[in-house]
Amino acid sequence: MTTLETPPAYERLVELLREKKILNSCGALLGWDEQTYMPPGGGEHRANQLALLAGLTHERATTPELGDLLEQLKEIEATADPLSVMAVNIRDARRDYERATQLPRKLVEEMTREISLAQQKWVEARRQADFSLFRKSLENIIRLKREEAKILSREGDCLYDALLDEYEPGMKAEQVQALFDPLREGVIQLLQQITDSPVEPKTEILKRSYPTSRQHEIGQAAAAQIGFDFQRGRLDTTAHPFCSDIGPGDVRLTTRYFENFFNSGFFGILHEAGHGIYEQGLNADQFGLAMGDSVSLGIHESQSLLWENFVGRSRPFWTHFFPKVQGLYPESLGDVTLDDFYTAINDVRPSYIRVEADELTYNLHIMLRFELEQKLISGELEAADVPEIWNSRFTEYLGITPENDAQGCLQDIHWSAGLLGYFPTYALGKMYSAQFFKAAQTAIPDLTDQISNGEFRELKTWLNENIHARGKLYQARDLVKVVTGNELSEKPLLEALGAKYGEIYGF
Repeated sequence: MTTLETPPAYERLVELLREKKILNSCGALLGWDEQTYMPPGGGEHRANQLALLAGLTHERATTPELGDLLEQLKEIEATADPLSVMAVNIRDARRDYERATQLPRKLVEEMTREISLAQQKWVEARRQADFSLFRKSLENIIRLKREEAKILSREGDCLYDALLDEYEPGMKAEQVQALFDPLREGVIQLLQQITDSPVEPKTEILKRSYPTSRQHEIGQAAAAQIGFDFQRGRLDTTAHPFCSDIGPGDVRLTTRYFENFFNSGFFGILHEAGHGIYEQGLNADQFGLAMGDSVSLGIHESQSLLWENFVGRSRPFWTHFFPKVQGLYPESLGDVTLDDFYTAINDVRPSYIRVEADELTYNLHIMLRFELEQKLISGELEAADVPEIWNSRFTEYLGITPENDAQGCLQDIHWSAGLLGYFPTYALGKMYSAQFFKAAQTAIPDLTDQISNGEFRELKTWLNENIHARGKLYQARDLVKVVTGNELSEKPLLEALGAKYGEIYGF
């Protein structure tokens, strides 16, 4: 990447962008606190705090000075090496500025306040398994997201494209669909082969007693071993696992524990630690700028899924880690073999909860949400009708019907957080992760042996250098091609899943 002489306009641009990012980080900290330690009575005040912060951030993001600076830097952006740090940062700042200036501050503040209140409504509705308690909030969010999409939509695009573009820049719904269609076909074919297999993993192993204090201990130890730095992060408990990037040196992980289900807490931690390792691997000197930011949510998800699934659910990982877990839970795992534990954690069967789904059927959960989101934004589906169509499609895709709304349409926090357009990035992340891991295996020939020995540093370094440190140098699909030499495809994921489950289920 070429180094350019730094003009004063660029220095001021950097200053403004960092101030905006700091405001964002204040909002992130308040949001993290809302989901972890805030008392229930603080909800209304927290909504007002977040709305004010969102307004101030939007004001910073749309200040005329920012527009003037970008105008002054237009020639540099046009003539500089497009892969230079300065050009990348200017280009991304322009994209964000043009997007932000289209959105009225009133809409941004209303959306932020509605989201804060909706998340509290969602927690209660989910607790009571009653969609009616959340319906009005969802109606308001859908109304506001439709308004946002109409403002941001480009000629020739569908409304949903405008929302997807926020999380996966440059990607269109039709491109996602073109990847999802063969992925769905391959998943269903593998699922049928597994269903026909006589192999029956001993899943009762995972439902024995696993005191949560020890789950926290072993989960934190695993996160640290794969490379999450707890001097620059922490781990807490919440209703729905997430990773929150507060800023350089401060990345917060959360998970949830169930005493009689091992997978939820442990793999939730590995998943969020993957996100955290990405955040900790970004260039802190480029804080607030494109070159110090993640490429897309699909790429972000690829990092969490790579550590959770390609590493954390692999036989080599448990060759090293099973004795540690067995020693921590001798009363529950003393009579369990490595093979039985490995097949149990990789059991495939349709289930209600997305975050607890196996690697294979998880993709069907995402496709269902992708379909419903598009209909909600286009107006083909109204919020009040979500539970009925959710259950109908769920039965069609997975062969089981949710028993209540908590098992169904209330299980995810995303819609209460206004994150429409987000869900497709999970399945895209699975495809990205398969291609990245395959490339890592080529670059690190003894990777399997390293994982079996509990050595993860070389893999983490490879990810740091090839993905994290590059910031937004490339868009997601271009990054995949640069790193792996191939276009994004569903085939590496299906091949990996077929090889893994063929070995487990004997086909």
